[in-house]
Amino acid sequence: MKRSLCALAFLLPSSLALACEVPGDATKAVQRALAKVKQLPETEAWQAEKRKAGEPVQFRLLLEKEAYFNRKCHWTIEAVAKNELWRRFYVSPDGDSLLIDYATSQPVVAAPPKPRRPAAPKAARP
Repeated sequence: MKRSLCALAFLLPSSLALACEVPGDATKAVQRALAKVKQLPETEAWQAEKRKAGEPVQFRLLLEKEAYFNRKCHWTIEAVAKNELWRRFYVSPDGDSLLIDYATSQPVVAAPPKPRRPAAPKAARP
């Protein structure tokens, strides 16, 4: 019993240390990260398209889903409309790094092929 408590006590501080460190005011860091994503030209175009269609747009900051790129902690931000994920972004709390995950984008559906007319029957040769 003592061993399991010691192991738990040993693991607990390391799990708390995984969260991204926030420089200065946490509220300003969150606002800066969200603004960086919202001000991208492709994001602004997507927002305008969705709002024109009457769909609500959300930007979800997932603090529990931090990711590390080049040894730097990044917050996960998801752009969502009608509960469908459009794109996932990774922003460092200091705002210096912004990464875009294009793999989360919805695939573009190509237009169905146009139906072809059946070829006219050829006359039989005598």
